[in-house]
Amino acid sequence: MTELSVNFENEQAMLDWAALKAPSMQLGLVIHLEGDLGMGKTTLSRGFIQGLGHKGNVKSPTYTLVEPYELGSLCVYHFDLYRLSDPEELEFMGVRDYFSDNTVCLIEWPEKGLGILPEPDVHINITQWQQGRRLVLKSLSQRGQDQLNRWSAP
Repeated sequence: MTELSVNFENEQAMLDWAALKAPSMQLGLVIHLEGDLGMGKTTLSRGFIQGLGHKGNVKSPTYTLVEPYELGSLCVYHFDLYRLSDPEELEFMGVRDYFSDNTVCLIEWPEKGLGILPEPDVHINITQWQQGRRLVLKSLSQRGQDQLNRWSAP
């Protein structure tokens, strides 16, 4: 397991970093995003999604649980499980169908889906750092290790 830490002075810097790193994302990647309310999980997701080619708005899927973004042959699924009351609800919506070799899944509040969601390749924890944010990225699979190697390259 590898760990990478990145500090950002402000929200825009984090958004720009995610957009810059997004094109190197591997297909099949599952990323869990954790952090207190308002730390920037949706902002980070927005940077990744726009960096992968989405031109419109990226809204928080707090009420819909998941927003799909079809970007050519790649589909990005952005989950926000904050309002999920029971992990079994994910089974009813066919959550397993979202995870495949041609998707990238970004999951906010993954602890709400414990036992149902697949294990992540990369876990990202977002915390306060001075006036900005700190990301601590951990690889939890070989795919995650490869991804962190790509993101840590200049």
